[in-house]
Amino acid sequence: MGVARLRQWWADLLASFWLRPAVMTVAAIALAQVLVRAEGWDELPDGLDDWIYAGGAAGARDVLGVLASATIGVAGTTFSITVAALTLASSQMGPRLLRNFTRDPGNQYALGALVATFAYSLVALRSVHDAEEGAFVPQLAVSVGLLLGFACIGVLIWFLHHVAASISVDRVVALVHHDMTAALELACRDTPKEPPEAVAEPQNTAPLTAPGSGYLRVLDDSSLADWAAEHDAVLHLEVRPGGFVFPGSVVGHVTPTRLQEAAQAEIERVMVLGQARSVEQDLEYAVRQLVEIALRALSPGINDPFTAIGVLDRLGASLAGLAGRNLPSGRLRREDRLRLVRPATDYGGLADAMFHMLRQAGETQPSVMIRLLEVLGAVAAVESDPGRNAVLARHAALARDTALRGTEDAAARAAILERHARFGAR
Repeated sequence: MGVARLRQWWADLLASFWLRPAVMTVAAIALAQVLVRAEGWDELPDGLDDWIYAGGAAGARDVLGVLASATIGVAGTTFSITVAALTLASSQMGPRLLRNFTRDPGNQYALGALVATFAYSLVALRSVHDAEEGAFVPQLAVSVGLLLGFACIGVLIWFLHHVAASISVDRVVALVHHDMTAALELACRDTPKEPPEAVAEPQNTAPLTAPGSGYLRVLDDSSLADWAAEHDAVLHLEVRPGGFVFPGSVVGHVTPTRLQEAAQAEIERVMVLGQARSVEQDLEYAVRQLVEIALRALSPGINDPFTAIGVLDRLGASLAGLAGRNLPSGRLRREDRLRLVRPATDYGGLADAMFHMLRQAGETQPSVMIRLLEVLGAVAAVESDPGRNAVLARHAALARDTALRGTEDAAARAAILERHARFGAR
């Protein structure tokens, strides 16, 4: 299993809502078994006797029974609250953001604490015996159960605060921006600057077809380049992470043609297809999740330009963070020979994904368009690459023209022209 595929598998596993609660439940069951078996092994340290349960079997059954019923009831309530929060977030900020809520460790740990305490109480309860059965009361296990019960009260209070905070649009924007920043950091890590060069059209090649259908979630291009170097081959791919792959479609070519069968097997090994896009390698999808929040905020039904302005600030911060850093070119070399060529998101494509749809949606919102021009100017102030500054200037001109077309207010038009003039003076 390649590194990229392993990273995607681990990210999907952590995003699942069941993993952490399941691990906590198993740990609670094991703890209950250990405490029941440890009953009476050693004398407790001085001072702890007053904190240990000292009642009989009937009292222990009552305590553990109440603890089990209460925690499983509260667990159902927390699940209902989570579903309600997901529904609200989906309607206001977009269904593609649901993954950010389900993978939230706080929600998983809160549910896990309640379910684990329920499982602990059941396991401890089964060990309680009356005198007729050979009296046995796991006093240490009952005491720890009480402690877990009090801890669950704290978890419930924290969970209510956490859910209320997690559906705040500012917090959601910050979380999505964090994901986008992490994706950009991963893409730019140790990426060398390569001079622009034309890649010749492949000659005498054999086609490589898709192993299935779906969105390309992971492409282990490093392994592909290593394979090509080992077999003295050159691979030209026509897909990139985030693109939809149709069954049987041509996804690339290999040179020489005699390696078609082996290259096809390698393609099937390193390509991971799925029903949804993923932010791990798909930079544009990470951007579009943030843009979607702003687009919904600018819709007539919501009309919240302040959220759109907040999204623009985050997008500008991400672009400014790319100053002096290199995006992957899609060309991988081994021993100074080109071995793999594939499409890649460049600076212009990233800026287009950030600003095109927002500019179109904000045409009649002068405050949004003014802020867009200000953000573009702030990014240009820290960017020294002439090619990237040309991209920013193009978007500034488009924003100016769109904003002037969308408003007749004299003060707004003057502010728009002033911001664009300030951009050009940099």
